[in-house]
Amino acid sequence: MENLFIDGIRRKATALNLKVAFPDAEDIRVLNASAFLKNNKMAQPVLVGDEEKIRKIGVDNSIDISRIDIVDTGTSEFKLEFAELLYEKRKDKGLTLEQASDVIINPLYFSGMLLDTSKVNVVVGGNISVTGDIIRAAINTIGVADGISVVSSYFIMVFPDKLLCFADCAVNPDPNESQLADIAITSAKNFQAVTGEQPRVAMLSFSTKGSASHPHVEKVQNATKILKEKAPDLLADGEMQVDAALVASVGERKCKCSTVAGKANVLIFPDLDAGNIGYKLTERLAGAEAVGPIVQGLKKPFCDLSRGCSTDDIINVAAICSLMA
Repeated sequence: MENLFIDGIRRKATALNLKVAFPDAEDIRVLNASAFLKNNKMAQPVLVGDEEKIRKIGVDNSIDISRIDIVDTGTSEFKLEFAELLYEKRKDKGLTLEQASDVIINPLYFSGMLLDTSKVNVVVGGNISVTGDIIRAAINTIGVADGISVVSSYFIMVFPDKLLCFADCAVNPDPNESQLADIAITSAKNFQAVTGEQPRVAMLSFSTKGSASHPHVEKVQNATKILKEKAPDLLADGEMQVDAALVASVGERKCKCSTVAGKANVLIFPDLDAGNIGYKLTERLAGAEAVGPIVQGLKKPFCDLSRGCSTDDIINVAAICSLMA
């Protein structure tokens, strides 16, 4: 199933052939991934950073990047324009034009402005930069999606016979009720965009339909109400335990007449403890392949890689993010 899933997203990305900026471009893995994307017409890579250093890495490692666009943040024709745009976005937060001129040289911020001005369609970083820097640059340049209160992440968990979406497993330690609802909405949207499957969202808890009483349970109950108000057409239910969400016989017994119980494919965890533990247990003990985390909740896809990622990981995340664009 993993190969079918990966083959599928790569095929869909090829049909789009979007412009993907790589701000952490001084990396052999990114150059190899960019060459693959370019040669297979899966995307139009744009390497952002110090052009001389990027080209030297290519030459030293026999990677042909001669046909790949490189944007040097220090000499680009857009440098002044982007500094002024960033200043306008952040001046209410105390950013001066001089500070914006210094910040914009950073490839993360420059790539964010390329994305904000639609000069590229996707940004993929994080192979060198840490997650906090990626998310900070994304929020400061493109901002959070309209109607969404929080930036979050999701994993696609690939099993031999099915695909599941797990969220949020990487970003928010303790989302509040409104944030939890927004995580569910963005996860469902992206799961459908990436997999083509209709999302069925389970709001997970240690309680099912009032079987326990606790402030943690009430948070999920209230989040479910907010979710249904904001996205009434979305198939969603909760609060429910994970067995009720995934096992038909348990779902029928505990959540009669639910459109989700027993057949959920988007699992929303109540906090980062549960989400992170849940995806890693599923990966290590159930043998699922965890694809992600993919950052979501932004106006446009600005995605974060693991610093330990492989060239294939970079290619796959670029393909997934293209489907989110």
